[in-house]
Amino acid sequence: MAQDHTASLTASGLNLIAQALTIYDRDLRLAVCNAPFQQMFDLPNALVTPGSTFRETITHLAHRGEYGPVDDVDTFVQERVDQALAFEPHYMERTRANGRTISVEGSPLPQGGWVTVYTDISHTKSQEALLRARATELSDQVLQHTEALSATNRQLAATVSALEEAKRQLTQTEARTRLTTEMMPAHIAHVDASGHYTFSNRRLSSVIPDRPTDIVGQHISDALGAFAYRRITPNLARAYKGEASVFEFTDEASARRIRVAFTPETSGGVYILSMDITEETQARVALQQNRRRTLAAQMTSGMAHDFSNLLTIILGLQSKLSRIDGLPDHARDLIGGTLSATRRGGELLNALADMTAGRAMRPAATDIQALLSDVQTLAQSTMPEGLALTMHTDIDTPHMIDPGLVKDSLLNLVLNARDACGTSGDITVTARAVHDTWLEFTVTDTGPGFSDDALEHGFDPFFTTKGSEGSGMGLPMVYDMTKRAGGDLKLGNGQMGAHVRLRLPLRPAPQLAGALVLLVEDDTDLRQHYRDMLMGLGHAVIEAAGVDEAIALTADLPDIGLVLSDINLGAGTRTGVDLAAQLGASLPVILMTSLPPGDPLYQTATQIAPVLHKPFDAGDLAALLQADAA
Repeated sequence: MAQDHTASLTASGLNLIAQALTIYDRDLRLAVCNAPFQQMFDLPNALVTPGSTFRETITHLAHRGEYGPVDDVDTFVQERVDQALAFEPHYMERTRANGRTISVEGSPLPQGGWVTVYTDISHTKSQEALLRARATELSDQVLQHTEALSATNRQLAATVSALEEAKRQLTQTEARTRLTTEMMPAHIAHVDASGHYTFSNRRLSSVIPDRPTDIVGQHISDALGAFAYRRITPNLARAYKGEASVFEFTDEASARRIRVAFTPETSGGVYILSMDITEETQARVALQQNRRRTLAAQMTSGMAHDFSNLLTIILGLQSKLSRIDGLPDHARDLIGGTLSATRRGGELLNALADMTAGRAMRPAATDIQALLSDVQTLAQSTMPEGLALTMHTDIDTPHMIDPGLVKDSLLNLVLNARDACGTSGDITVTARAVHDTWLEFTVTDTGPGFSDDALEHGFDPFFTTKGSEGSGMGLPMVYDMTKRAGGDLKLGNGQMGAHVRLRLPLRPAPQLAGALVLLVEDDTDLRQHYRDMLMGLGHAVIEAAGVDEAIALTADLPDIGLVLSDINLGAGTRTGVDLAAQLGASLPVILMTSLPPGDPLYQTATQIAPVLHKPFDAGDLAALLQADAA
């Protein structure tokens, strides 16, 4: 109805102007005309109806004598059609068969077609004739100049109309382009040869937090800040020399991983595309670690089996030797040493098996303060009296981590710090959130610090600085856990002692008491089962069978507090992983699956959202949903 009303108003407005107007499309079919056009040329209704052709109208006018005597009408019409199909702007004046004079101004449209304005200039021409009649009062030069100026003014008016239409089209195109770039999840910009921004889609702050959004006219060093500008300077210099590049760096302040692409242009400027790839990097690191784990398991499983058999044989033979009567005392000492070394070899094989076993990550809503308290309780009994263990954190909300693996990793790091400090000193464990990117645990001590070899090889399996007392598997196991979670582990030395920084992806646990849950499951029976389970836990439930339906529901229902989705969904080609990736920034998502932990889709899912392995019961689901068991 609104469109019909607008069309009616437009038609009424066109009918009120003095000139006749037509718009023909790229195929020279009538799209729009006003009433003065029909009146000026006395046309039948069929020729002013949208869809009638330019050829039909010219043929009708030629036969009626509009153009005077025409010997070959078909040839005359074809010439007019060919001129129109050239789509060149034109202005002309002609005297009709009825003695009236009209001007014809034609302007091609950017999308194809013509807009033409017909003006009756008979009165203007009569004035020009009067000027000629008064030639005794005006010089021929002034008369010619007046006529030329009049014609030029009409041509300029036609040109101005064409330019105004082109300007309107360019303005619309620019607005659409800017809207498109503003919707991109990346910063798109251009800097000139001097390094000043000439264009930006105002998305810089979404890639590098706390940076300005209105940066057009600023120098790139001022917009990015000292650290980021220093990291991109070598590649920017190459771009100014005509070399395109794609590279990554980690922003110091936000700890975000950023990918940047520089594309040089011939005029000396550079186009810039940058995006936040922190989550992609976390998932990539986790997948790489899983591949290394799989490869290590393949390489070591057979070898470990053979060595285990050999160690079993050695243990058996040494046991028989120890039972032989009359052995000298030094022989029994050798047997005891052999048995001890054999058992140590078995412990190393078990540690190697633990690293390659592929235990699935089990993230749960975890109270960080309670986790640190448990680590302190476990480690405190092993501390000498002169060694103090302190825990610090200001995190008071639960986060999604695997509490068992994190606890084991922190305990391992604390015990390593204890061994480094000896009988006195201080060990401090700190947990904090780094912006909205990382959950960071730092273990510091007042010992002698890491040696150069330890800093370089500390994560290598079997490397140890403890001599025969160390297995060399502690730090590698912590490193393996961290990388599988998509995190990062760094060793370093401070002014006093060593520090180990363990970072995991920051995923606050959902606060879901009585929340409205969107359940996404394509199997009807399973959907009913999970609905009953959720309702039994006190949640209201709405349901969807596929990703598209779920996304539509989240757009229509702002009260949804959680999405529980299967990974494999039969309705459509998109999976629950796709749904979590799209909604993860705005809604907490929990995935469920019966896929084996080694499946690539399962591994990808664990980097995006918590995963419940089927079958599970209400207790398993409640443990994941509860933000605070206390």
